[in-house]
Amino acid sequence: MSRQTVRLTMAQALVRYLCNQFTEIDGERVPLFAGVFGIFGHGNVTCLSEALEAVQDQLPTWRGQNEQSMALAAVAFAKAKRRRQLMVAATSIGPGATNMVTAAGTAHANRLPVLLLAGDIFANRVPDPVMQQVEHFTDPTVTVNDAFKAVTRYWDRIVLPEQIISSLPQAIGAMLDPADCGPAFLGLAQDTQELAYDYPSAFFEPTVWRVPRPRPDRTKLAEAVALLKTAKRPLIISGGGVRYSLAGETVADFAVKRGIPIIETIAGKGTVTHDHPAHAGPIGIVGSTSANALAQDADVILAVGTRLMDFTTGSWTAFSPNARFVSINTARYDATKHRAVAVVGDALETVSELDQALGDWKAPEGQMKRAKQLFAEWNRIVDKHQVVTNGPVPTYAQVVGIVNQFAKPNDTLIAAAGGTPGEVMKGWRVKDPNTFDCEFGFSCMGYELAAGWGHAMAKNGEGTPIVMLGDGTYMMMNSDIYSTILTGHKMIVVVCDNGGYAVINRLQQFKGVPEFNNLIKDCRVKQAFGVDFVKHAESMGALARRCESLADLKSAMEWAQTTDRTTLITLATDAYAWVPGDADWDVGVPEVSDRPSVQKARAHQEEIRKKQRVGV
Repeated sequence: MSRQTVRLTMAQALVRYLCNQFTEIDGERVPLFAGVFGIFGHGNVTCLSEALEAVQDQLPTWRGQNEQSMALAAVAFAKAKRRRQLMVAATSIGPGATNMVTAAGTAHANRLPVLLLAGDIFANRVPDPVMQQVEHFTDPTVTVNDAFKAVTRYWDRIVLPEQIISSLPQAIGAMLDPADCGPAFLGLAQDTQELAYDYPSAFFEPTVWRVPRPRPDRTKLAEAVALLKTAKRPLIISGGGVRYSLAGETVADFAVKRGIPIIETIAGKGTVTHDHPAHAGPIGIVGSTSANALAQDADVILAVGTRLMDFTTGSWTAFSPNARFVSINTARYDATKHRAVAVVGDALETVSELDQALGDWKAPEGQMKRAKQLFAEWNRIVDKHQVVTNGPVPTYAQVVGIVNQFAKPNDTLIAAAGGTPGEVMKGWRVKDPNTFDCEFGFSCMGYELAAGWGHAMAKNGEGTPIVMLGDGTYMMMNSDIYSTILTGHKMIVVVCDNGGYAVINRLQQFKGVPEFNNLIKDCRVKQAFGVDFVKHAESMGALARRCESLADLKSAMEWAQTTDRTTLITLATDAYAWVPGDADWDVGVPEVSDRPSVQKARAHQEEIRKKQRVGV
């Protein structure tokens, strides 16, 4: 019996395969790949673009302004869809490809799926060296695309057309595996893209992918139950994995039923609302006094869906040396950190089974009561810092409070780098679940505006992305304001202009170094001056307004909610005023210095390191 085949170029076959992959969201079958962000050039314009043009009504292609930013938009789209629906980012060879490496790192650190397609050199090497090819004299197989190996979960170079038959399912499998989730990369040799091959028709049959929910090992679950039942002061840390498992409601109900407070990581913020009865605030270096106090006193910590990065753990100073961890995570690597009882499994399934196994056990009543008291005190601290005053320059806290006030429940707050993450982690009160995106796994400057575009696509009119960022980040990558105007995806952008890189200036000073090369006034410049962000945004088609006061900001936010396109608001913000934090952070401080301020900072750093949990 002869095999049915269809003759296509490799590029055409790749695109046809992508078009026939589906997923289920809320019981509805939808395309797994919602679209392609693409910049065409040497290496993909003659073959891949030909294939994509033919299916543009089925698999829409969106042109970005920068390869990094369009891939970041794809990362944000996946986050907004909670890893159930994906985007593709396609680029040419050479600098177009290397521009995407930073976005790949962002996706990898945050465990988010995006399919990256980059042109590559000729597999036959006949025309070598081709334009944009870097040559390694001892290894002609190395190209710039090898740089993606360090920042992707799956990597392949396609040099024969039939290789996609095995590679594409593996790439998708990696991206949808909750334990291995992250970006997948395919380098597409230029001459291979053009080659025709008789592909099996079965390769293009519609396939429905579902994110698996691995259940926990019974023995490990029993260990977790036994340890939790010994707890006098238990605590739940809710991480990003709770969001991606769609387990927010399950974890929240478990917390209330068992009387255990919930504190949140940066990636986990927004899995419950601010006023949820079990919520006690964000933990860590940019966290709350309430969560950090609970962490310090906790004897058993149930860490759900978190990789326990240093901003969560205070560089492992946030917990008592005697505290024990139960770590629920789909990734074995994350679950086994710090000698935790490692319960490898899906958050929703595992917490549900844990709840069943606990019987009628509840935490001592005083634990939740204390959490509520601490959280109420934290809210009073935030209120104090957010209150509107007649100060000469508004603070970040005041700006966050007003923007939060005028945000609709289904608007999504987006932040990433600089001073904004700490201030929104502390001061943003989430009104609806899954409406907060602070990218701090990679802390990628430039993520914010690109992410706004990705979130706007994902939200499809159900709420507006609100992007908060500083002037330094804005200057680094802002072209996707133009992208959103071209494509009709609205976002509200709030630029806090504090004259440079203010938060890293704060760290520099805190560790004893004089202000240097961070704020514009402290840089080697002929004359310091501010950018007119209003004119700049208007030149890209956006609506914009500069505020001179907090009263102006209220009016501008009210106006921005009524506009029909991306709208930018900017105002001067204090570069030195911050909501206080009380968690430690281990960073390098010079061991030898003539500066007394550095010597003092070094002594403080050594005290921090004495408090760290090491190997326990």
